[in-house]
Amino acid sequence: MLRRVQVARSRLEDAMYIEVKDLKKSYGTGDSKVQVLRGVTTEVEQGKMCVIQGTSGSGKSTLLNCIGGLDTIDSGSVVVNGTQIAGMTQDGLAEYRRANLGFIFQFYNLVPNLTVRENIQVCQYLTKQPLDMDDLLETLGLSEHQDKFPSQLSGGQQQRCAIARALIKNPALLLCDEPTGALDSNTSRDILVLLEQINQKYGTTMLIVTHNNSIKNMVHQVIRIKDGMIRECYENETRVPAAELEDL
Repeated sequence: MLRRVQVARSRLEDAMYIEVKDLKKSYGTGDSKVQVLRGVTTEVEQGKMCVIQGTSGSGKSTLLNCIGGLDTIDSGSVVVNGTQIAGMTQDGLAEYRRANLGFIFQFYNLVPNLTVRENIQVCQYLTKQPLDMDDLLETLGLSEHQDKFPSQLSGGQQQRCAIARALIKNPALLLCDEPTGALDSNTSRDILVLLEQINQKYGTTMLIVTHNNSIKNMVHQVIRIKDGMIRECYENETRVPAAELEDL
């Protein structure tokens, strides 16, 4: 049985990479207003893999989007690597995303008339210090597929390409929204093994939103959210390697 330890609410001696305090977010106005996040407070250390888990409508993707600067917030604070995201202009948020973040979604969003290599190069030019293209292709098992178009790839290969595109600009923070949601169990395991290897090789901090109950066992930290509030936050004292996960 996995052992886990509760995350203390105050760890002033630790330098947190992500700090969220009393975050509130709603959509709509008047009678149609829906409060999605209800005062969320949490933190994640640099270089850690963290799962945000919850059922549909729990607020997990909204939390990810607020941290990623894709959604503005109503009130509260979001600090990433010492930078306050709340209150930024749209231009400021765009620069924050370009300089710091990589995104992986359930659907791959590849450009259909570009090859694998060209899809990745789209993001390579967004930074002055990209990762080595050939090394990244080798790490993700895409070297022999780099001249193929998305329509010539399997779902797992397309997701690998999407991961490479997110990683090429060497982001400090990788945000993953249901990265295995459209994949079968074997391909899902392969993608999770890759994310694990990337975390170990590059030290990339990762937030992984998922409804899958097994993925939480491979990461350092788990945040469980329900009805817009954090119900549980803990660290895994021991972790299951991604290759050994069951029920994906």
